[in-house]
Amino acid sequence: MVEREVDGHAPTAVVDASVILTMRAKLPEFTGALQRVAELVLADPANAARSTIVELAERSGTSPATVTRFCRALGFEGYADLRLGIAAETGRARAAGWSVDIGREIEPGDPLEKVLEQVMAADTRAMHDTAALLDLSEVERAAQAIAGASRVSIFGASGSALVGEEMQFSLHRIGVAAWAWTDVHNGLASAALSRPGDVALGISHSGQTRETIEMLAEAAGHGATTIALTSFPRSALAELADVVLLTATQATTFRPDALSARHPQLVVLDLLYVAVAQRTHQRSHAAFQRTAQAVDPHKAAKHSGVH
Repeated sequence: MVEREVDGHAPTAVVDASVILTMRAKLPEFTGALQRVAELVLADPANAARSTIVELAERSGTSPATVTRFCRALGFEGYADLRLGIAAETGRARAAGWSVDIGREIEPGDPLEKVLEQVMAADTRAMHDTAALLDLSEVERAAQAIAGASRVSIFGASGSALVGEEMQFSLHRIGVAAWAWTDVHNGLASAALSRPGDVALGISHSGQTRETIEMLAEAAGHGATTIALTSFPRSALAELADVVLLTATQATTFRPDALSARHPQLVVLDLLYVAVAQRTHQRSHAAFQRTAQAVDPHKAAKHSGVH
């Protein structure tokens, strides 16, 4: 198993990356009044940055003391520091050209042009946030483990299962023995056969999907190096894993966090796939050529003169 390096731990990357990302990552830890403050700020960060501590407390139905506790939970000395951090971040977003106010509702009657703009803006912002959030040293460790693995087991449920199957397909094309398990019984049986030198990858946006946690834990118990792909660094799945790869999301109406996480997850796994291919270049190149030749006869024939 790979030992996690303290200075490469994922939560540090969250704090360094972004005030909003830190807040979003910590949201599951907050309850009651602190959660209300967090949700209000996340709903409209720019407005929160313009508000006084009393105004924010009133709108969240809390007190100035609660807002101060919230700031300290995020690592700030007080509300003034939090306001400066949010203001700087929203200013960078405007400078980067985020013309759409992400987080606003998509109404049932909105024209498709507006919906397209909103979805594109949300996905683009999520990609940029993921790039800021991702700890590349963790990607390096994951790639090294997969490149040397005797087999790779990939676990996920629902939408995460589809992402896992895409990763399995990519790894197979370059000669990595990988299997994606979506049924918990089959996944647990496979995980029970894990041994040192194997790799197990668990995918869950929330990091709280019970089946995925169980399968990854079973693999870990038999010596496999474990990797978690999640949006929450303090989730049960992340705490279980040797290596944690983090993604960011931008939810919109009709596209909750779990669904909007799909594209950032695919981007991170694409990066991981390329990193594995780099480390196994000769084997990967030969395998890719052989697999391409195997399927080439099934491609539609090209006829001259057909338009």
